[in-house]
Amino acid sequence: MIDSSIEIQSLKKAFKLWHGRPSSLKSLALSFRRPKPEVLWALKGVDLRVSPGETLAVVGKNGSGKSTLLGIMGNIYRPTSGKVAVRGRVSTLLELGAGFHPELTGIENIYLNGAILGIRTRDMRRKVDRIVSFAELDKFIDAPIKSYSKGMVMRLGFAVAVQVDPDVLLVDEVLAVGDEAFQAKCYDNIAEFQKSGKTIVFVSHDLDAVRRVASRAVWLHDGAIRVDGPTMDAVKAYTSSIADEKEDRGERDAGKSDAA
Repeated sequence: MIDSSIEIQSLKKAFKLWHGRPSSLKSLALSFRRPKPEVLWALKGVDLRVSPGETLAVVGKNGSGKSTLLGIMGNIYRPTSGKVAVRGRVSTLLELGAGFHPELTGIENIYLNGAILGIRTRDMRRKVDRIVSFAELDKFIDAPIKSYSKGMVMRLGFAVAVQVDPDVLLVDEVLAVGDEAFQAKCYDNIAEFQKSGKTIVFVSHDLDAVRRVASRAVWLHDGAIRVDGPTMDAVKAYTSSIADEKEDRGERDAGKSDAA
């Protein structure tokens, strides 16, 4: 385990979905028994090891467990069972605006995020100018986050995530937001991360971005790893599966049409 930035063993994660909850206290009191929740297994026994300096992409359809896996790595969710070890300072950018308080200003949120990561205020002061400059928010940094556009929130989130000098960077789809110029800056920064030996794990539906950035990819399907290997191999297997599903649906639809 000492050779890994991230070590995951037999990881399972279940969410409870409640259906038919009583709509009022009266109906709850009149209920003879409490409804049982539906248990949804988002992850079904994942084993994964990520080496220092490695860039790993996670691909798969919606609902396959990608964001849940990243959330557990970032300590957003607790595993139902299994072991998870992530070493070093972890910076997460898992969803738009996550970790920001809408009533606080941009500058206040920068310091808040630094405190959450355990960075002292005096150390954050040295990083603030770089963060604001990278995010291109000089004129708006003293305005509350709730007044920001989605693109502004994304730029600030990415700037904080990469400028706090993390050992592990977790990114979920954020490169899909923003204009081309800022996306280019993000990719340049990721390249610098890779050169400095940082570990990156990112989730994306943009397979071009996956091919561009990652040397290794994991294809998650229905909460389990279907393929773990070189990026081109994993992406090819994933896209072939999608094509096969489309072909099967087309054949079924054609069969229904003939029957009609």
